[in-house]
Amino acid sequence: MTAPLDTVHLNLGARSYDILVGDGILSDAGSRIAAITRGRAPIVVTDANVGPRHLDTLNAALIEAGIAPAPAITVPAGEKTKDFGHFQTLLEEVLGRGIERSTVLLALGGGVVGDLCGFAAASLLRGIDFIQVPTTLLSQVDSSVGGKTGINSRHGKNLIGAFHQPRLVIADTATLDTLPKREVLAGYAEVVKYGLIRLPDFFTWLEGNGQRVVDGDSAARRHAVTVSCRAKADIVGVDERESGDRALLNLGHTFGHALEAATGFGQTLLHGEGVAIGMVLAFDLSVKLGLCPADDARRARAHLAAVGLPVRPTDIPGVAWNVDELIASMAKDKKVADGRITFILANGIGQAFTRRDVDADAVRAVLTEAVTA
Repeated sequence: MTAPLDTVHLNLGARSYDILVGDGILSDAGSRIAAITRGRAPIVVTDANVGPRHLDTLNAALIEAGIAPAPAITVPAGEKTKDFGHFQTLLEEVLGRGIERSTVLLALGGGVVGDLCGFAAASLLRGIDFIQVPTTLLSQVDSSVGGKTGINSRHGKNLIGAFHQPRLVIADTATLDTLPKREVLAGYAEVVKYGLIRLPDFFTWLEGNGQRVVDGDSAARRHAVTVSCRAKADIVGVDERESGDRALLNLGHTFGHALEAATGFGQTLLHGEGVAIGMVLAFDLSVKLGLCPADDARRARAHLAAVGLPVRPTDIPGVAWNVDELIASMAKDKKVADGRITFILANGIGQAFTRRDVDADAVRAVLTEAVTA
């Protein structure tokens, strides 16, 4: 029996592709993958956590479509895998298989695997195709869609990479059932982001149904992932390379990436947790600048806290925050233009906008208050 699915189309002309969302759809995906690989086995890249859980399902789907799967390439799990060393190792292993320009990579995993595999696909033979099969909530609603690929540097997060669109995204929400709740919550922050930047009605829906999404309700998850993917597809379809509205998708990320850098990009602070805190800081900064009603900032903070996400740096135990270091890290953000940090601020829930002329004293004041609260 074929699992029901929603299809979101990302329109980029010749680089257009579909994002498939549904519960259990990975087991039915063989024919769709075969159409892209022309009946050949993709080179699957996964990590040590995801492979044992979902590789058999993927391989069974490929076999059903008449494809004999090749052994997968398994990378270590975790954000530290997004570095030069693991990137080089992956390139060499793929090249060692004797690839051609018709070879297709397939990323089976979360955002780290998707970013690493996508950047490899962008680089190998000056660009080969790849397919995204995201297995975390964060990757399903954010990193697998839109073609941003890359790795981290000691200077900051995602500073080295390429825009390289996948040929297909398969978001099987059943894979989320194997995630620790903390990972689900980290992904949920990115779901809330879409409501905060431009979908106030969706944010209201999340206030009433977000706990169902977090707790694993299949229908709620499918709806949340589909709405999130459609929101991102609409933005990327008109601004692929972040010259305009796509920058809005970075709500909370300028603050969040600095917080992640301060904690070493590890398990102390997950990306989505940093984004949650960062979105609260962005709304607090908007209030301080007289741009946003305080009640809207309160609603954003209250909802994120209600589902169990951190909403202030002091919610992360054992970290001695340094405001000067956080500001210095923000100054290295890839969204810096003409020496000015680009902030995503808000006039209210669903009313985000970009701004570069933000008063430095206001930023420092918001950070100082947050790390001493």
